[in-house]
Amino acid sequence: MRPEAAAAELPLAEAVALGALHGPAELLPISSSGHVELVPWLAGWRYAGLDPELRKAFEVALHAGTAAALLIALRDEVAEAARGFDRRRATLVVLSFLPPAVAGYALERPIERRLGTPATIAAGLLAGSAAMVVADRVGATGRRREEAGWRDALALGIAQACALVPGVSRNGATLAAARLRGFGREDANALSRHVALPIIVGAGALKGARLARRGLPSGTAAAFAAGIGASLLSTLASTWLIRLVERDRSPAPYAAYRTALAGLVIRRLWKDRGR
Repeated sequence: MRPEAAAAELPLAEAVALGALHGPAELLPISSSGHVELVPWLAGWRYAGLDPELRKAFEVALHAGTAAALLIALRDEVAEAARGFDRRRATLVVLSFLPPAVAGYALERPIERRLGTPATIAAGLLAGSAAMVVADRVGATGRRREEAGWRDALALGIAQACALVPGVSRNGATLAAARLRGFGREDANALSRHVALPIIVGAGALKGARLARRGLPSGTAAAFAAGIGASLLSTLASTWLIRLVERDRSPAPYAAYRTALAGLVIRRLWKDRGR
């Protein structure tokens, strides 16, 4: 199917539903990119059969809506961080930003082509679940977020690079990395959020600029606008989830949910194989 033909079939209702899903999925350690791919596939939506380039462009649009909402919702935190910006924080931002930026630039297309299938996303969900649970059990709890240094920043950056694989989850990977570096649950969650925001905003701006240069595929403007709006509103409405995750609680419920979702995918693949 030609991209132009597929583009005209992007259903408005599905665009809104995926936008509404994207906000909470981005704020929880469950992989927003994995959900945007898996939910339409499991539900049999038309979105799952659209041209891959169109789906990727739409996911970029959803990230733009979420990034804008996070800048609004976390404006006080962003302002506070800007006021207290010093060499340590600059190191934290730069070293946590570089690995995913370099990996994304060099490997974006291979990752999209080879690691965006239901099977690989399920593997990412399972691997990310195991990492979160193991890190939470073996990680120490004595360090505070104010103690984060360049080694911690690099570990968080490598975790964000690993999260380029759909299903792994940026939130979950950085949370696991911070716990392994000895930060308590609350401080690990705060670090995870603080290093993720520049990546979310930066990636959204870069890919959004590319999309603007190429232009939207014919017949998709309304669906894209609806998806962005739904993503922005759902993120704003779900910001309370940030505090829920940040509390001193085990990531086991999120790991269990991810494992169950991966199980659904594996079951579906097994049934399709037998047909």
